[in-house]
Amino acid sequence: MRHALSIDLEEFFQIHALSDVIDPGSWETHPSSVGSNTAKILDLLESNNIIATFFCLGWIARRHPDLIKRIHNMGHEVACHGHSHQVIYCQNRQSFYQDVSKAKMILEDITGSSVIGYRAPTYSITKKTIWALEILEELGFRYDSSIFPIYHDNYGIPDAPRLPHIIEGTSIAEFPISTLSIGRYNLPISGGGYFRLFPYPVTKMALKLLEKRHEPFVFYIHPWEFNPDTPRVAGLSSISRFRTYVGINQVSARFKALIEDFSFTTLPNVLDDLGLLPQQP
Repeated sequence: MRHALSIDLEEFFQIHALSDVIDPGSWETHPSSVGSNTAKILDLLESNNIIATFFCLGWIARRHPDLIKRIHNMGHEVACHGHSHQVIYCQNRQSFYQDVSKAKMILEDITGSSVIGYRAPTYSITKKTIWALEILEELGFRYDSSIFPIYHDNYGIPDAPRLPHIIEGTSIAEFPISTLSIGRYNLPISGGGYFRLFPYPVTKMALKLLEKRHEPFVFYIHPWEFNPDTPRVAGLSSISRFRTYVGINQVSARFKALIEDFSFTTLPNVLDDLGLLPQQP
């Protein structure tokens, strides 16, 4: 069974946990590490003959077009993560449309290829922002991977379908962030802070259970998580500090084990395996 591997391409200073202490207006003043951090991932994927989906920020693409070209030329999918990494519930329809269309245009200009996939910053398609899916369809996206079927203070639709599906009333496929169903609850086990929090044997066991149930999963990670020297930012709440830095020293070794233990490809390839990838209009 093939699973989907995704990388959310962003700088450490753009993550939501830091949004209360780092203003977007100051982003240009912070040293960039996305190139060197992403290079570690690209080398690991190349050595294991894996292609993945990179959800790229337009803000990053404008400043690092050669990085986007390298990702594309290595056979990976370049998908859209919006332009300015702002959560959708702080936008209206017009600003969301402008943000996403701008990013999509930048990415397509750089790669010369259609961008068909989208992931919201901080998984911020929630019940309050479900209208965003209409705009994604209008902009020509064929799939989304933004809905996290869990309870969380920043995101989540707990009762959303756990498995890939076509969103009712649309032509868009949804590949939800993967969870392990345990009774009435969904346990987040497929990447990011959860990958850093749980010991790798726990993650592996949970993902193997999904595989045993014939449930393909999507795994996600960020380039800054591969850098144990990611700057420690002052002024964070204790929970934000914990979420940002827990387990960061273990990511590289765990990721190497992960890509050896499971078979990975892009999101469209897995959706196509399932017969769920909408055809190009």
